[in-house]
Amino acid sequence: MKNLFKFDFSNFKGDLLGGLTAGIVALPLALAFGLQSGLGALAGLYGAIFIGFFAALFGGTNTQISGPTAPMTAVSMVIIAGIVQANGGDLAKATPYILMVFLLAGLFQILLGFIGIGKYIRFIPYPVVSGFMTGIGVIILATQLMPMMGYYPKEDAAFVEKFKPQAEEVLLEKILKEEADEGILVLEDFRETIKRADNIDDKDIMKEAKALAGAETSGVMGSLRNLPTALRNINMIDLVLALLTIFIIFGFKRITKAVPSTLVALLAVSIGAYLILPEGGYRDIGDIPSAFPPFRYDILTHFSIAQIAPYIFTAISLAMLGVIDSLLTSIVADNMTKTKHNPNQELIGQGIGNSIAALFGGIPGAGATIRTVVNIDSGGKTKISGMVAALLLLVILLALGPLASKIPAAVLAGILITVGIGVMDYKGLKHATKMPIAEVAVMFLVILLTVTIGLIEAVAIGMVLSALLFMKNISDVVENRTKTASLKEFSREEAWEDESNILELAGDQVYIKHLDGPLFFGFAARFQDMIKAIPSIKVVVMRMDKVPYVDQSGLYAMEDAVLDLQAQGIEVVFVDLHGQPLDMFESIKLVPELVSKKYCFENFTQCKVWLETYLDKDIDGDGVKGAALDDKAKVS
Repeated sequence: MKNLFKFDFSNFKGDLLGGLTAGIVALPLALAFGLQSGLGALAGLYGAIFIGFFAALFGGTNTQISGPTAPMTAVSMVIIAGIVQANGGDLAKATPYILMVFLLAGLFQILLGFIGIGKYIRFIPYPVVSGFMTGIGVIILATQLMPMMGYYPKEDAAFVEKFKPQAEEVLLEKILKEEADEGILVLEDFRETIKRADNIDDKDIMKEAKALAGAETSGVMGSLRNLPTALRNINMIDLVLALLTIFIIFGFKRITKAVPSTLVALLAVSIGAYLILPEGGYRDIGDIPSAFPPFRYDILTHFSIAQIAPYIFTAISLAMLGVIDSLLTSIVADNMTKTKHNPNQELIGQGIGNSIAALFGGIPGAGATIRTVVNIDSGGKTKISGMVAALLLLVILLALGPLASKIPAAVLAGILITVGIGVMDYKGLKHATKMPIAEVAVMFLVILLTVTIGLIEAVAIGMVLSALLFMKNISDVVENRTKTASLKEFSREEAWEDESNILELAGDQVYIKHLDGPLFFGFAARFQDMIKAIPSIKVVVMRMDKVPYVDQSGLYAMEDAVLDLQAQGIEVVFVDLHGQPLDMFESIKLVPELVSKKYCFENFTQCKVWLETYLDKDIDGDGVKGAALDDKAKVS
């Protein structure tokens, strides 16, 4: 933190160019994500400005460009729709609660940074990341189909009309709930219910019906379910504008990549629509005032624990998604610049950015991969580049707000369609037939859950399944590498080098167990099964040379195995028990109470000397039985 505000100006020209280029790329995406979220294009621009500036200033990845991203917007869209619906479809009434959830998400990210959660993100398996990104792409594509066709359910009078009976039921339920909260007995004083119901007019019913229509068509399933209705009500002007935007974005890249094709499409189609089409001939993105974003005092003045409590887990989920999204981008930046980011500092920076953005009405965001890559390719090397990108967006807002408000909504829908196509992980899909079937199944399950249930739930379930799969595979590997054989049968095994001279003389009196790999809960049950299969013998030698780690399950499995063997009169000895496994054994007194220190040998040479005495055999073949322990073979 002491070097936080010590800026490096040695690459100022490159940082300036990188920041300006990244800011230009960020502009159309910020507007598009804001519109997709449901709070409006302006909220996306506010988010890009504040997150971009403060995440760069306080973050731990020098070249990271932050702002609204596809995953964060997809989750925010669901949160916004849910809170709006809970507030009777009134966006203005719901906005303070929405922004409070975003503020909490930012604060949770700061907390996660301070407790050091950042270093664990690298353990997310690729099938989970792949399924997550492809699922995000499907969500964006599905939810932008209706805006691309110019169909907005809330404005379709015939469609909204279908929800009027349900709207009346909802309004009546609200009256009954209000009376219950006030202690009014409805059956005894039904006149009060009738009186309140009489105050409901057609405007109230229509407003509730529009809210229900919006909820019915929200999300992936809602969009697909009502796609036939949208196809019957296509606005050809909007469709042409969207398709033209998509064509330019993909086509211009074939000509040159020196100029961002998304910006070219935004300017070309927007200017063309403004000049060619008559006034009011297309749907624009709404008013964008040329003013500094206002501070949202209503977040604090309208704060209600009861309203926010149901969304605490949602805020945590949003924070975790931002953590994953940002740190994956940080890894990409590291690979490109050959540097190493500070993951926990990055989370603190992202949290500060998201918190401040919420206080000014912006949607949440994270590290943006495409914008970060553009910044690096354009010469950005320090945090100055990210701050420049954000300041550029602020200048555009202050100077060109009214002009930006004339951008067609269909153009932003077209931009989002290309984002949805680009965010999918085609590498993972392409190699699906060549990867292990279990990992492929996890990937497709994550895609399905991302689309149908939720992003956080999909990642959580994918992580659990991947962890179980990993433990199963590791336990199989450990089992295959772990050998159990009597010395008489070592000719059929690959004996370790120091055991080859004792094959014949020990007979079936000794069992040697080669433990090769961690003794953990994925292998504990199989280990116990192996121990139970040991025949009647005198000694079990546990070779611990290649055991780097023992967890609690493995520890108790070993303890049970020793107890079982000792109950049968079988002596148990350890060879090369060291490091963390020894510490674990001593922590529960397995050593020295169950197995004495004198039966813990530093190496197998010491064990052989002890076996000569215990079995009264000349194991070394030197003609001496029960040889004394020399200095080289002392018991540890």
